[in-house]
Amino acid sequence: MFWPYAEASSCFRGTTQSLEFVQSMSRKANRWDNAVAESFFATRKCEEVTATYETKAHACQAIARYVHGFYNPTRMHSALGA
Repeated sequence: MFWPYAEASSCFRGTTQSLEFVQSMSRKANRWDNAVAESFFATRKCEEVTATYETKAHACQAIARYVHGFYNPTRMHSALGA
């Protein structure tokens, strides 16, 4: 049986290896790899996103203000030992 995703996955792995990237993946179905990023985005959705951004530039400015003005200085970063 042909799986179209297998070819894309193989191509992706080949590209990352040729660029000497190290993939951040552990064994199959291990959800902890992405836990820190998922936690950040869940928090941002609750605390920062209140409406649709007018433009991409407005989105970038609002997200930068949130990350640098509130999230980094205020939030506890247990993943970093803080």
